[in-house]
Amino acid sequence: MTQLMSKLRGRGLVALVSLLAGCTVGPNYRRPDLPAPPPPAYKETAPASEVVPPPNPNGGTWKPATPSDGMLRGKWWEAYNDQQLNALEDQIAGQNQNLRAAMENYLAARDQVRIARADFYPTLSGNAAGTRAKVSAHRPLVQPGAATQYTDLQLGGQASWEPDFWGRIRRSVEAAHENAQATAADLANLDLSLHAELAMDYFELRGLDSDARLLEKAVGDYQHQVDLNQQLVKGGLATEVVVAQALTQLETTRAQLVDVNQARSQFEHAIATLINKEAREVTLQLAPLDLELPGIPVGVPSQLIERRPDISATERRTAQANARIGIAVSAYYPNVVIGGGGGFESTNIGTLIQGPSALWSLGAQATQILFDAGRRHAITEQARHLYEADAATYRATVLSAFNEVEDRLSDLRVLNDETTTERRAVDAAQHSLDLSNQRYKGGATSYLEVLIAETTLLSNQRTLTDLKTRQFAASVGLIRALGGGWDTTQLPH
Repeated sequence: MTQLMSKLRGRGLVALVSLLAGCTVGPNYRRPDLPAPPPPAYKETAPASEVVPPPNPNGGTWKPATPSDGMLRGKWWEAYNDQQLNALEDQIAGQNQNLRAAMENYLAARDQVRIARADFYPTLSGNAAGTRAKVSAHRPLVQPGAATQYTDLQLGGQASWEPDFWGRIRRSVEAAHENAQATAADLANLDLSLHAELAMDYFELRGLDSDARLLEKAVGDYQHQVDLNQQLVKGGLATEVVVAQALTQLETTRAQLVDVNQARSQFEHAIATLINKEAREVTLQLAPLDLELPGIPVGVPSQLIERRPDISATERRTAQANARIGIAVSAYYPNVVIGGGGGFESTNIGTLIQGPSALWSLGAQATQILFDAGRRHAITEQARHLYEADAATYRATVLSAFNEVEDRLSDLRVLNDETTTERRAVDAAQHSLDLSNQRYKGGATSYLEVLIAETTLLSNQRTLTDLKTRQFAASVGLIRALGGGWDTTQLPH
């Protein structure tokens, strides 16, 4: 009967410990609600009702594309089909020092998870000690003839364990895990920003190459005009004023070309910095921006929450803040520590490891704070307020992301309209120059009319080139706003 009662008590104790160990105080995390659900489509995209599906092919079937069809994946910059850009982008991962620093921060955050998990297990330690001591022969209550010198040899170990009755350790692991995921999202966001910045710098550089091509052609044409007018002056058919006007136009254009080349060098240096190289190590061949602008699959707004790493970073930090509330609440409950130790102690090494030399101890301690002048309450309230702050940051980041996509879509739409109009302006300016040249050669007008027509044409051509550069920059901006080729499935588990 006694053995039965002992077994029942033992099982009851195990059941109680298991029950307490499964208790986790504090609120369980739930993603903060947004002020309003994401709209079914972006404002700048055509409504689905306006999209007419293609005819069904004979003997075949088609299906409407799901929102994820054609979404960017992985190396999004390859959509531009530019081998030089691809080669530059591939150098960022291994070379950029800011990216390396972010990677080390993530690895440190991952190590913190392991540190927090270690608290689930007992702490074991061992000790060995040897002492030779002499005590006073005149100490109080000493027995006559008592030894005043002795040897004390010890060999033992200790164990200490704090059962996670209230979930403090579980919440700490949870907070560390969420922080590691947030840091991983920060790394992904920096990676996206660096790749996007390089792509923008590269297209700006190529746009300047297009501008330089226009100016170099104009310099050649204006030099021909100078030569022609000098011949006319020699033949008495024109005055020196005409030559001076032509030279002014020529030198002004040459100065503009110098300015363009200087700006190109700045972008080349910026690209070198992004791939962690000295400026002298990077020389990009002239390559006017003659690429076709690719179409960018946008998807639907609800997908943006899963595709933007900065949104994921703020959401994970909100989850971390929620876990910290549980850590704060656990301080209201008793702190229980189970400890024990054992080993051997003797005055002679020959009898150290023997049964009579053995010693051990086993015990438990529970500590409950009875009064702390409101400290725990304040810490708990602080944790709740920090959670609400992170939740508000998350909602603001989502809203900003939606609007950023709308901005980039609007930029592309407006730039497309501007480009269409500017092409007509270039055609009109070219026609005007052709007519002015004919009139000047026929003696029906002065050279000033030709000069104005040439300046107008060059200005419109440069504007058209600038619009194309801005289209590519806006395209990269849209990809960045969409999160590139990233999504939350890439977060570490």
